[in-house]
Amino acid sequence: MSKTFADKVIHFNRQLKYSGDLPEGFQVMNPYLDNPETMKVMQQFYHKFYDDSKERKFIVGINPSRHGAGVTGVPFTDTKRLESACGIRMESAHTHEISSVFMYDMIEQYGGAEKFYHHFYINSPFPLAIIRASKDGKWLNANYYDDPLLFEMVKDFMIDSLKKHISLGLDTSEVFILGKKNESFIQKLNKEANLFDRLTILEHPRFIQQYKSKEKQFYIDKYLSILNKKSI
Repeated sequence: MSKTFADKVIHFNRQLKYSGDLPEGFQVMNPYLDNPETMKVMQQFYHKFYDDSKERKFIVGINPSRHGAGVTGVPFTDTKRLESACGIRMESAHTHEISSVFMYDMIEQYGGAEKFYHHFYINSPFPLAIIRASKDGKWLNANYYDDPLLFEMVKDFMIDSLKKHISLGLDTSEVFILGKKNESFIQKLNKEANLFDRLTILEHPRFIQQYKSKEKQFYIDKYLSILNKKSI
């Protein structure tokens, strides 16, 4: 029996680990190893929304946050949205992540989670959470491009991950990149590995929620205008 899109994503996540080097002060969090319930709810999510062999468009983030996919295993999905929008409850953790708020407000206006995930797949070039030590000893979210050495160390892993995502059954004619700085680095990866025909940039949900919250509907409309053209 042929594998569904869900089967392929779950297999990817089950095998996911980063064993390469990192600069001093950086760590990688793997939610699938850290919390057994993460693996369980992640599988529920993909079986619910991706249990078919349909080709989808690819939306690319940066890397998961500690409070979103770093807990649920589902990109841009905190435990609140996992339950309220996706109907999957997580017992062992309760998180709120601002990027998730924007994404699910947009998804609701698109027509809801079932319709949205029928057309789109979201993940990141570095599919695990990265954290860095602050001066006061706390661990904070970090982006793969925050440090030039970090980018160089994880670059090959990211190219390999993107190729594996594409092999799930993704349309490579156009990819939707969240964040302008993210796009500039993915452009470098694309030149090296020839992954996508065209890159289309959308403002990152965190940027919108933090700095453009009064114009939130404008950005939701922009997302819908661009994504709706591609999902017919």
